[in-house]
Order: sequence, then structure tokens, then C-alpha cells
Amino acid sequence: MRIAVTGSIATDHLMVFPGSFTEQVITDKVDAMSLSFLVDRLDVHQGGVGANIAFGLGRLGLRPFLLGAAGVDFAEYGSRLFQAGVETTFVRVSETLHTARFVCTTDQDQNQIATFYAGAMAEASSIDLAEVHHEVGGFDLALVGADAPEAMLRHTAAAQALGIPVAADPSQQLARLDAEQTRRLVEGAHLLFTNEYESALLRERTGWDEGEVLERVGTWIVTRAAEGVSILTAKGTRQDIPAVPTDAAVDPTGVGDALRAGFLAGLSWQLPYERATQLGCALATVVLESAGTQEYKLLPADLLSRIDRVYGRAAAREIEPWLEGTA
Repeated sequence: MRIAVTGSIATDHLMVFPGSFTEQVITDKVDAMSLSFLVDRLDVHQGGVGANIAFGLGRLGLRPFLLGAAGVDFAEYGSRLFQAGVETTFVRVSETLHTARFVCTTDQDQNQIATFYAGAMAEASSIDLAEVHHEVGGFDLALVGADAPEAMLRHTAAAQALGIPVAADPSQQLARLDAEQTRRLVEGAHLLFTNEYESALLRERTGWDEGEVLERVGTWIVTRAAEGVSILTAKGTRQDIPAVPTDAAVDPTGVGDALRAGFLAGLSWQLPYERATQLGCALATVVLESAGTQEYKLLPADLLSRIDRVYGRAAAREIEPWLEGTA
């Protein structure tokens, strides 16, 4: 399966606050909030939702095409992505702007406060998905991840016009999108990814209830952190897949991106949605145990052990042949 992954390319500045955000908020002063946190650690890593998902797919043995905009400082990052199995030929590199920045602080309860600076991402709308589609011989799936809103809308429209199934993943950009833009990104999607909070925000933005959303998409995949993943369909079916538990959580940044990578890899291998989700959950926990969204070690034996332990031997055996040779 030839997959186009569109979305942000960024540098992550990740900090850890040893206390709890909720203990710092004075509820009757939220209209004049001024918070400052002394953090214990700062880690700088390469990230961005598009790059994270493409990186995971590359590590799982696929060769995804990353379509996003990066800055004048992208050379080293681009080389690293290419070595991980990502096709970076069609990344737009700005001549003047720096790669986007994601600045995130995580507290002891895994709550996060984050800020995102677009930088070169503002040029993502100049990327022509249709042109790349024709140049590479066609895409089988286009994931439209969080990016400049104009780029997200353009990629969605191009994919639909070409008959390419769309995996809609608006995630953090839901806060920036208006009702009409959100509807255009969701309508007709083959897959829709959100986390639990984004599900509520998406319903608020579109004015559609859950049933009305499901009438417009093929399958809605809702991630629920430690509670796992729910797979919803317009036929009224719901399948709940438990998460792969861990006692060694380090940072939740990029966990959802890893789940998407695992799921899409399973989909490309024609695994059923249940198995694809289980693979995604296992990879997500590996990332949860790592500092940085692309710093994890992908060991097939480790993934299979996690899948076997949580989902059973049959699940591990069905996935095992596809993991041979990945690293």
C-alpha cells in the first residue's frame, strides 16, 4: 500500500513539571490566569504529527511519502527520516523560515500544556497532492494530519477528487478550524481518528452528533489513553480494544501518532481492524516509555511479546510474519 502522510514537521521542546497543573489553578481567577512552572527537565527532539506517523510507518517496513513543509534547518532531520524509511523527496523546504516548534510541558499526572509555532508549516498549502500522486504512480491512502488549515483542506479535496481514500486526523487543529472547515475535512473520510476530547470538540464544531458523524465516515477510531481504543462504524458496531499497560510511562507526546502508524501498517498488511489496532496500541506504549516521539527502539520480539501478553497468542501469531525484518 502506498501511503501519503500529510501533516506537520516540527521540533519538539519537551519539559517535565514535577507537580500537578490542577493544584496551581485558582478556579475563581481563571479569567485572569498567569501561570509559571519551574520544570526539572528539557528535552529537544524531532517531531510533528506528519513526521511522527511517517517515521513509525517507516520503522515498520513501509515506505510512506511525507508531504509537509519544513524549514531551512531541515537537512539533518530529513536525512534521519530517510534513513528510517520515509520518502522525503516531496517535503517542501522553506527558503526563509525555520521548521515549526512544539513546546510542551507535562505534569506528574501526564496532563500537558502545549504551544505550537507554525514557522515553515505556513507554506504547506503550496504542496500539490495531486501532482505528487501522478508522479509516484498513485496513492492508496492519504492521511490528512494536523497542518496549516489551508493545506489540510486542499489535500482533502485533492484526494477526494482523485478517489484516494482519506484518513482524517485533524487532532490539535480542531481548535483552529471553524464549523464549515471541520465538516469538509470529515465528510466522506474512509477513516476518522480522534482522541476522546477531540471527539467532543469535533461534535461541537460540526454540530453533528455521533450518529451523524458516523453517517459521513467509514470508521471512527477514538483513542482513550489508558482505556484503549474504540472502533465505531455507521452500522452501529463498536469494538473496544484495551491499551497495552505499562508501569514505565515517560512522556505521552507522540503516543497517538504511534498508534496511527501501527494501525495504518496493519491496514496495509490487510489485517482486520482489531489486529491493526492491537499493533498500534503496542507501538503506542513503546513510545509512551520513551522520551521523544522518534527516539524509541522498535524490536519485533518486544512488540510481539506485548501483543501476546495483552491480546493472546493468536493475535501475536497473526501479526508476527509482518514484523519479520523490521527494526
